[in-house]
Amino acid sequence: MTTAETSAIALGNRFASELPELALAWQAADTPDPHLLVLDEPLALELGLDPDWLRSPEGIGLLTGTQVPVGATPVAQAYAGHQFGGYSPRLGDGRALLLGELADGSGRLRDLHLKGSGRTPFSRGGDGLAAVGPMLREHVISEAMHALGIPTTRSLAVVTTGATVQREVPLPGAVLARVASSHLRVGTFQYARATDDVDLLRRLADHAIARHHPAAADTEHPHLALLEAVMAVQASLVADWMLVGFVHGVMNTDNMTISGETIDYGPCAFIDVFDPATVFSSIDTGGRYAYGNQPVVAEWNLARLAEALLPLLADDQDDAVALATESLQRFRGLYSTAWSRGMRAKLGLPEGLADDVTSALTGDLVALMRDNHVDHTTFFRALAEAARGDAEPARGMVLELAAYDAWAARWLALGPDAGAMDRVNPVHVPRNHLVEEALTAASVGDLQPLDRLLEALRAPYDPRPGFERYAEPAPESFVGYQTFCGT
Repeated sequence: MTTAETSAIALGNRFASELPELALAWQAADTPDPHLLVLDEPLALELGLDPDWLRSPEGIGLLTGTQVPVGATPVAQAYAGHQFGGYSPRLGDGRALLLGELADGSGRLRDLHLKGSGRTPFSRGGDGLAAVGPMLREHVISEAMHALGIPTTRSLAVVTTGATVQREVPLPGAVLARVASSHLRVGTFQYARATDDVDLLRRLADHAIARHHPAAADTEHPHLALLEAVMAVQASLVADWMLVGFVHGVMNTDNMTISGETIDYGPCAFIDVFDPATVFSSIDTGGRYAYGNQPVVAEWNLARLAEALLPLLADDQDDAVALATESLQRFRGLYSTAWSRGMRAKLGLPEGLADDVTSALTGDLVALMRDNHVDHTTFFRALAEAARGDAEPARGMVLELAAYDAWAARWLALGPDAGAMDRVNPVHVPRNHLVEEALTAASVGDLQPLDRLLEALRAPYDPRPGFERYAEPAPESFVGYQTFCGT
């Protein structure tokens, strides 16, 4: 793509045109000295963008929002949200812009969105900027999640801006170019409901149905079907998180998507030692978003979506509440089914195994892992070796040997498939000590540790010579790990 072809990039404005009440036209802040740090070339090609052109000054201008195609309509999106349980009626894109929508190779619309692009009217006193470290964290974790097969927003690129961002200390600024199926959130519906404009709420719901859950349109109650479709994708998503040991860290309603993609990698991390009470976020002092609480929080967030949709479910509020309540009661079953299916796969268990057998086996395993403080990722890989006949790697990770032996005898009697286990239990996840190592080096201009880490994470199920350290648990000295939102 040449400079002359810049205007040929088709950035749609479907969100802005169909829902103008939720879109505020805005411009990204200037970037004094932008330089591309990382670029996801396969994703660029998937979107029909030439990676070489994206490295050019004009391409970097697109990735920072300072040069957009003719006809593009960058907007800051409006939404509300419950943050740590407290309702904020007006949040919105305080440091972000939706540049527009691109059609990928399969014809699907994908949002091109920026983080760290400067102040907007939703900034609420913030500077609207982002630092290199948090933006690279989102790049790393979203790349890892995609490779693991977990629905996620994607990081197309991270660009340093040449500006300084003031946090506890001065930090180099950056902009993240993010790609998503959309940026519709539970909080988007909360904002629309709060306006008391039922027409807006209906248009938003119909927009979400058309974009993400078109089958709902063919049902007797399409807006109830929308709620149930979002419940289903979120139940599956959170089960995926739990199965790989991912802690989102800030599951506010404005961070739950209607599409079922993981979004907003702020104080996120992967657990090392298995403990349902694990919290990484420095601001989650009460443990609301602890690892083990994530399914419960997801259900709570979905109840807020149901509340927002009530005017569309029935003319009589009591009838609407009854319909919503009946639907919400299905979430726990949806989540339990998704989690149990994933655990059967992680343990290599045969299809058709009785649910009570699976439930008892997995429940006892969770208790064993918790009580013995095993490393989550390493332990499941070691169990595959036990299925092959080598008991020592897994057995050597527990203290209660009699309890482990009794459990393992029950499990091995079911004939677990070690090869199948290897296909779903990762060797590589973004180990927190390695992420910090890579981000620290990148902040002073050394991208080699970041590149090496990304290379490991892009093949999460493959043990490879030379990548052994990326599969090892954190050193004993790496304790008390905390993550931060970066704002």
